[in-house]
Amino acid sequence: MDPFGALQAISAELAFLSPQSVASIGVVVSALAVLKQSPPIQSQADVLAVVQQEHAWAQQVEDGIVAVSEADLDRLKTSYFRIEEALARPIAPAIRATPSSQPAATVASLGDEPIIRALQQQGVTRIEQADNGQTALERLKNESFDLMLLDVQMPHMTGIEVLAKLQADPQLKGFPVIVISGGEDIEDVVQCIEMGAEDYLPKPFSPVLLRARLTSSIEKKRLRDLEKMRLAQLQTQHELLAQEQAKTESVLLNILPKVISQRLKSGETLIPDAHNDVTVLFADLVGFTSLSNGISAEQLVSMLNDIMSAFDLIANHEGVEKIKTIGDCYMLASGIPLARPDHAQAVVRTALAMLTALNSFNQQQGANLQIRVGIHSGPVVAGVIGVHKYTYDLWGGTVNIASRMESTGLPGRIQVSTATAQLIRDSYTLESRGPVPIKGIGEVETFLIV
Repeated sequence: MDPFGALQAISAELAFLSPQSVASIGVVVSALAVLKQSPPIQSQADVLAVVQQEHAWAQQVEDGIVAVSEADLDRLKTSYFRIEEALARPIAPAIRATPSSQPAATVASLGDEPIIRALQQQGVTRIEQADNGQTALERLKNESFDLMLLDVQMPHMTGIEVLAKLQADPQLKGFPVIVISGGEDIEDVVQCIEMGAEDYLPKPFSPVLLRARLTSSIEKKRLRDLEKMRLAQLQTQHELLAQEQAKTESVLLNILPKVISQRLKSGETLIPDAHNDVTVLFADLVGFTSLSNGISAEQLVSMLNDIMSAFDLIANHEGVEKIKTIGDCYMLASGIPLARPDHAQAVVRTALAMLTALNSFNQQQGANLQIRVGIHSGPVVAGVIGVHKYTYDLWGGTVNIASRMESTGLPGRIQVSTATAQLIRDSYTLESRGPVPIKGIGEVETFLIV
C-alpha cells in the first residue's frame, strides 16, 4: 500500500485518544520508529500490528500498572508534538527489503526457540544461544557480541539477576540488552529497564516490532562503539599532547627558572626584576684554552660536559640558580629569582663542592685541571630579553665585580669581596689578601676562604 496512506491510517486509529495521554504518545512514538527503519513497512496491517502491540503496553502505563517518571513524561510529550508534525508530511515510497538490508549482528540469546526462529526469519544468522545466565556472562566477556536477548523468567538465574551481574562488571557494563517478557511479568521488565536494559520485546512477537527493536539497538551499539573508539583516540591524543607538553616544559626549565617560565607562559613578554640581596659566582677553568689546542673536538666537548654537568648537579642540590656557561666559565647566583636570607652561604657551599668535584675528576681522568672562583654580593637586575633563544640573565655592578673577583683570584682558591665576607664571616674562616687592583674600580680588599 501507499506509505502515506498508512500514516493516515495511524492518525485515524489515534483519533479517539487524547494527544496529552501517555498511551497516544507511546503509540505514535513506536509507530514512527518503525516507519523510520529500513526497510519501511509493506502494509497497513504491519502498522496497525505495531499500534495494537504498543497500545496494550501504553494502556498499562495509563492504568498505573507501569510507572513512568515525570521527566520521561515531559520528554515524551515534547516528542509527541514533533512527531505529530512529521506525520503530517509525506514520506518517500517504501523500498522492499533486500538481503543487504537485513540486520548484521552477532546476537547472544537467553530466550526460547520461538525467539530464535523469529530472529532467523528477520535475517539474523549469527545467533549464539546460552543455556543459562552464567554461561552467557562468561561468553560476553570472552567473545564479541552486538546484542543480548534476555528472557525475564529463566531457571537458575533470572533475567534481573543476569542484568545485575552484567551492570556490576566494568567490562560488560552498558552492553545492550533487550528484555523478553510476557504480559504477566511487566513489573520485572520495568525493573530491568531501570537497571540499564536497552529495550523490551513483549510476547507474542510482532515481526515488524522485532525488526525495529533489533535495528534500533544494534545501531545504538554501533554508535556507542564508535564513540568509545573516538574517546580512546582522544585519550591517546591527549596523552601524547601531555607527553609533548612535559618535554617542552622540561626543556623550558633547563633554560629558565621555574617561576620565570610560568610568568612567560602567563603572557608576560618583558621580565625586568630588581633584587637587592644577591650573591653571584664566576668559576673559570685555568689554562683550559691552551689545553684545548692539544685535544680533539670530541675530547674537548666530552671533558667540558663532564665538568659542567657535575657543577649543574651541585647547583641544583644547593638550590642556587645556574645562569650560563661562557666558554669554560661557569656563572651562577643565589637570591634570584626568589629571595633567600642565606644567599651568600649557599653560593660558598656550592663553590667548595665545585672544587671537590674537580679534584675527583682529576683523579679519575689523570688530569690536573684547576678553577679560579670569584664571589661578590649586592644588588642586581635580572630578567629575560629578546624574542628568540630566551635566556635569563643578570646585569649591574655586582655582576662585574664578581667577574673581577674570579679573574684576579688564585687557581684552586675561592676569592670573595668585602661585601660577601661580611655576610659569611661567622660561617667560614677568611684570609685577607690585602688591597687587590680591580680593573675599573681600583684597589679593594679581598678575602680567600680557608
